[in-house]
Amino acid sequence: MRTDGTAPAARLIDVSKRYGREHTGFLALSGIDLEIRPGELTLLMGPSGSGKTTLISILGCLIHPTTGGVEVGGRRVEGLDERELPAVRRRSIGFVFQGFNLLGSLTALENIEVPLSLAGIRSPAATDRARALLHRMGLGDKEGQLPEDLSGGEKQRVAIARALALEPGIVLADEPTAALDSHTGRGVVGILKDYAHSGRAVVAVTHDQRLVDLADRVLRLEDGKLVA
Repeated sequence: MRTDGTAPAARLIDVSKRYGREHTGFLALSGIDLEIRPGELTLLMGPSGSGKTTLISILGCLIHPTTGGVEVGGRRVEGLDERELPAVRRRSIGFVFQGFNLLGSLTALENIEVPLSLAGIRSPAATDRARALLHRMGLGDKEGQLPEDLSGGEKQRVAIARALALEPGIVLADEPTAALDSHTGRGVVGILKDYAHSGRAVVAVTHDQRLVDLADRVLRLEDGKLVA
């Protein structure tokens, strides 16, 4: 817990993750203690195979740790089963994927409406919120476009709008600039930073050293451990 009294958006408590059997498997994470703080854009960096994707997958309640505790929004989640975890993910976590993961048969507007519909928010309220997010991303004229008609930067901004649709307390982005040029990538990370500074938390996995100056906090993983 932070000394200023603000509860962390998420917390890992002595988390380890092993794939495979105890003596023959692979230890992806070892003894991770970490608080993700509201109001901060955190970059998670490290070489390939260092455990970055495993760490954000545990933060995002996509996989369980082998040992240790996980808190999201002040709630312990490591013991929840697959019937309970989707509700936690929907309510508290937004995801921005490296490959955008937009639904190709849906327009930009409809892609953003998907999580709203799953949360029980129907049109016209869902449409109004999705349209407002598109305008916020500078894509007000793209709402009827299919993903195949959008540039890489436009697809990523639609993906971010979808992740923000339910105003989650934490957003997890996996290599959000990997397919983008430097200028577009900085713009995308700037959007995530603005969201973090609205009082939420954003964690972005990246290899891009050019983004370090945009971060409030930089974490580095090596061989499954956080290093200074």
